[in-house]
Amino acid sequence: MSANPGDGTGAIEKAIDVLEAVGAAPDGLSQTDLSTQLALPRTTIYRLLATLVARGMLRRDPARKVYRLGFRCFEMSRQAYTMPDLVAAAANEMRGLRDLTGETCYLATLDGLEVISLERCDGAHSERSAAALGERKPLHCTSQGKAILSAMAGPARDAIVRDLTLKPLTPLTITDRRRLNAELNITAARGYAIDDEEIVLGVRCVGAPIVDPQGAVRGAISVAGPAYRLTRERLELLGPEIAQAARRIGAEMGALKPAIHDTAVQPVAGPWAFQGGYPFWDAATRRLLWADVLAPAVRCLDVAPDGTSQDRVLARIETPIRALLPDGSNVLVLHDGGVVSVAPDGTVSPVEGWPATVREAMALCEGESGVLWAAVAASSGSCIVGSYRRGGAWQPQWTIAEPVQALQWSAEEGRLYATTPESGSILVLEPESQSIRRLATVPKGAGKPHGLALDAGGGIWTALCEGWSVMRFLPDGTLDRVVGMPVPCPSDVCVGGENGDRLFITSSRQQVPLDVLGKAVSSGCLFELAFSSP
Repeated sequence: MSANPGDGTGAIEKAIDVLEAVGAAPDGLSQTDLSTQLALPRTTIYRLLATLVARGMLRRDPARKVYRLGFRCFEMSRQAYTMPDLVAAAANEMRGLRDLTGETCYLATLDGLEVISLERCDGAHSERSAAALGERKPLHCTSQGKAILSAMAGPARDAIVRDLTLKPLTPLTITDRRRLNAELNITAARGYAIDDEEIVLGVRCVGAPIVDPQGAVRGAISVAGPAYRLTRERLELLGPEIAQAARRIGAEMGALKPAIHDTAVQPVAGPWAFQGGYPFWDAATRRLLWADVLAPAVRCLDVAPDGTSQDRVLARIETPIRALLPDGSNVLVLHDGGVVSVAPDGTVSPVEGWPATVREAMALCEGESGVLWAAVAASSGSCIVGSYRRGGAWQPQWTIAEPVQALQWSAEEGRLYATTPESGSILVLEPESQSIRRLATVPKGAGKPHGLALDAGGGIWTALCEGWSVMRFLPDGTLDRVVGMPVPCPSDVCVGGENGDRLFITSSRQQVPLDVLGKAVSSGCLFELAFSSP
């Protein structure tokens, strides 16, 4: 056993006592204050303070000669709840609720048998709720705790309720387990919980659970204030608003998965292209067809059953390529000089009968039953999107105020997707209603959407040219994930592979500045990414 009272397990307990005492004193404490408050010798306090200051847990205010918590404490408290996504997702909604109600809004999460406050957005009133960040509260008498419990699966909730000590904090605190379970059932049915002066007399609170798309309860948000402002009638009106905000936060929690770093994207062996584009997967022959647009060639990636692949030039084309389409076992190629069909052995044959309007399309994709969808240039920078059946007439259907770069038909949804790089938008075109709506918009600094691909999970993929990344959106327009690319100009995307779980990504080399090219030597290569849909 150590003879020094400042060493060993006892010293750890004393150091924690010092931290707790300083943490509870907003104005800090002097060495004398600590010695008196903790009943410790000044020499022991001196050694403890010196060690805690050296480790960054405390800092000394030289002007006032007091000790305050150090920045290392804040770093560690932030790491204790690695939920920056929860705090970030809730920030706008919390401000919105604060502005809507004028009251203080809180964010909390479950920690054992308590809730702990993660964030606070102060209300506009001078008299307001002011619970501290990091403060712990019981589950049974707070709106946040009851909201979290109400959203949990039955067995998990029952286990926690059995372990709770239903301590009465006010005359209105629920202390009967059966009554608490009844309250949780009511909360689950209506979507929000109420604290009716159950933890502090004169204070009411209404909260709702935050549940992510996978069904996990991540926490709760609440609005709290004096009972005379937050009447029972007002709580009933605010409850649905808070529940809606919590649902939006929950949707954000699943919106952006951890970033997939560019090391997950693998370049495919083979020569680079000046500008890759128009990839499509041929499941019958287990091969990917894609184009070098500017050094015009049809490229073919043959994939063997063991997963190995080989990229080769299938055919050279005379003029820059506008689109590739499957044509039975052949590949249909639209280029500036016309339309040709490329056979599996590379033989190129001209195809006649295509109207000039479609031959000059800026984007083209295959629909159902032999229908092709095309976007063609119109006056004043706009474009027209319509359908064409081979051998038939061009049928214009939508006018879009800017150029369309890519089209993709969804047979399952019976709708057409389009990218418009100028505005950074992905559009949804509905043939039955002739309507156009904006699915998502990429901020200008993030890059320009190029290419479209749909996966079996309903995800919509696009490459961000000049943005060093590829994105996947959900059918409701929510950003689902971002994949870092080792090149600045990914140019097009295609879902393929044996199980539809490979994303093939073409890229451009032509527009990459020379100084950037030294850092992005794979520009122009074809890339492959293994992914899984939720």
